[in-house]
Amino acid sequence: MQTVRHSERTLKTALISKNPALVSQYEKLDAGEKRLMDEAFRPDSDLFGPITLHSQSDWITSHPEAPQDFEEFFSDPYRKTPSPQKHSIYIQCIGLLGNTRSISEEYVKWLKGYCEAFFYGLTVKLLEPVPVSATRCSFRINDNTQNLQIHAGQILKFLKKKKPEDAFCVVGITMIDLYPRDSWNFVFGQASLTDGVGIFSFARYGSDFYSSHYEGKLKKLQKKSSSDYSVFDNYYVPEVTSVLLLRSCKTLTHEIGHIFGLRHCQWLACLMQGSNHLEEADQRPLDLCPICLRKLQSAVGFHLKDRYKALVRWVDAESTDTPTVTPKHSREDPLSLPKPVEAFKEWKEWITKCLAVLQK
Repeated sequence: MQTVRHSERTLKTALISKNPALVSQYEKLDAGEKRLMDEAFRPDSDLFGPITLHSQSDWITSHPEAPQDFEEFFSDPYRKTPSPQKHSIYIQCIGLLGNTRSISEEYVKWLKGYCEAFFYGLTVKLLEPVPVSATRCSFRINDNTQNLQIHAGQILKFLKKKKPEDAFCVVGITMIDLYPRDSWNFVFGQASLTDGVGIFSFARYGSDFYSSHYEGKLKKLQKKSSSDYSVFDNYYVPEVTSVLLLRSCKTLTHEIGHIFGLRHCQWLACLMQGSNHLEEADQRPLDLCPICLRKLQSAVGFHLKDRYKALVRWVDAESTDTPTVTPKHSREDPLSLPKPVEAFKEWKEWITKCLAVLQK
């Protein structure tokens, strides 16, 4: 295991900058916000720590990138920022996310609520769910894992056409695996920052995806034509669990973060770290380090205290409707399903500590 540790001075510059205008902007933050942000360069901080690498296949080792500090983010001429006219994040569900329609609808509502808290101050709206056939995308069976996959790039084109006038971005979500081109094995997600669209799959976040008993395997693809989407009737959907919900929230906010212009974080343990595999994605925190938090705050304009309180409310909130749990992978009528937030417990305790620093 290797630790990526930066000096106090390096982290301070990455957060505050040496540009007098940006330093002045930082000094105008209220005392509590500065106190929390300053934890970035406190060597003994128990809120924000260094990045740890667990193997040579981890992102930083295998994908060398130039780090992005706050000044570079702020002065990026190509970065898109929400405006009064384009102030909404739209979520487009493609196919079902749960093993019944009511569970799928509830799952999307949980993700919507989470995004509203994470990007506090922006409006999050749901587009009417569509089946895969509506996208007219190509699809295949993966040679290695024998599961269904849909073409990510073609879905981006579909989302671009559907983008509403007031949209800052439109993100597609699906429980079907993705591939970006024929030569690639798979991709967790793909986005176009220029067009403000992204598509992300949660298929590989189910607990059984990599097991030999995975129920989503198909021996061969039988279709009469490229427009025969009947193979997606009753396709396999993983069971809804707390870990699946946590991983979905993490991926969705990380990828929307990219649409805001946040690049992969190389400063501290952070949601915006890159990840090459599921193990590495699981090791990332659920929230932003102070450097990335300042980037997002400058783009959206929230108060940190309001945002953290909204995130705690999301964890504590009961499910609004009474959707249902059904027997595994059945599409029968439902029984009651509360929001599964057990996996968020440790993170909620961390947010409570952040609020304590803000409210000293």
